[in-house]
Amino acid sequence: MRFLGLALLAVVAGAQTQFPDAAVDMPAPTAAKPAKQSIVLAGGCFWGIEGLFERVKGVTNAVSGFAGGEKSTAHYERVSEGNTGHAESVKIEFDPSKITLGQLLKVYFSVGHDPTELNRQGPDTGTQYRSAIFYANDEQKNVAEAYIKQLTDAHVFSKPIVTQVIPLKGFYAAEAYHQHFLENNMTYPYIVYNDLPKLAALKKQYPQLCKR
Repeated sequence: MRFLGLALLAVVAGAQTQFPDAAVDMPAPTAAKPAKQSIVLAGGCFWGIEGLFERVKGVTNAVSGFAGGEKSTAHYERVSEGNTGHAESVKIEFDPSKITLGQLLKVYFSVGHDPTELNRQGPDTGTQYRSAIFYANDEQKNVAEAYIKQLTDAHVFSKPIVTQVIPLKGFYAAEAYHQHFLENNMTYPYIVYNDLPKLAALKKQYPQLCKR
């Protein structure tokens, strides 16, 4: 169930407004046409995470779905019960020659969600709304863990970061009506109160990363 409430962005929830670049990042691609990569991120309702990253330069596709549980329970109504092990997640496909994983994580931690909230995000509560990075390989794991340590050591947040860094065992796309929900429902109250502020923060803080 979606509840209304003011968005609690990371920059408001005890974080500094200036986030550091990732000190550890994926190496620059060497091929003329590098293969696209993907990362699965969870940070509350997938509508906002998907809508946010769809507007980031270098992101070629973003799909709302579920990760962390079994394929048989990867259905919205079932996941909403909060006992499937799934988190509402977004598979973000990106061109590594245009944006790095470290840059994506910078957006994720600074304006995408509040990584200090445990098993909730803003008005939504339950393990399905937890903060999690589902990595596909050891390189992604190392970048994610290093960035969390960097933010922690720099005391960027006033509370501990609770984001899980766990291997991706499977990603399952959500029902069709969840895809591009923000883009198709810009006046929906939940989107207005909880997600449009994220888009505004992206444009204000990282105009160089915005598609539009």
